[in-house]
Amino acid sequence: MNAMTDSGVMKHRLTVDEYYRMAEVGLLAPDARVELIDGEIVDMPPMGSRHGGTGDLLIHRFTKAVGDAAIVSSQRTLVLDQYNAPEPDLMLLRPRADFYRRSHPTPEEILLVIEVSDSTWRYDREVKAPLYARHGISDFWIVNLRKKELHCFRDPRGGEFAEVVTITDPDAVPVKSVGEVSVDLTGLFD
Repeated sequence: MNAMTDSGVMKHRLTVDEYYRMAEVGLLAPDARVELIDGEIVDMPPMGSRHGGTGDLLIHRFTKAVGDAAIVSSQRTLVLDQYNAPEPDLMLLRPRADFYRRSHPTPEEILLVIEVSDSTWRYDREVKAPLYARHGISDFWIVNLRKKELHCFRDPRGGEFAEVVTITDPDAVPVKSVGEVSVDLTGLFD
């Protein structure tokens, strides 16, 4: 599908299938930090140690908190529709016997999406949050490492989230999409 730009020219939007075909034929490096957003390939900045370590801490804490109630997935593609395939830092997925080996997760299978933001706060807030809301992701969090804030977005309505909560000193944070589960995020910003 093509989209008209402000200048009146058509811009080709890539589909998820075209995007994966580009990777298969070597047009995208296997280790490229990219994602497909609204049909455009977006380069993501390199992951620093603070970002990577925070991701590992979240994996550890969520794995303990959710047990078998969800699959904790990191740096994995989420196919939202034919033009959007972001790669969130962490997702909680509905349990599935094949552990998503046969296909990428889709919005109906998502319990929580988390983006760790060191240098991408505006992008995560202005592009990713509305994108996830438009696709009905019920629970989306941004871990803002620079400001030491956890932003919890819930209840998507009309392309935006109706509830946004900012936590500056997280401890036991409820994961509403997984029932009575809370995750201990004490020391998240240490």
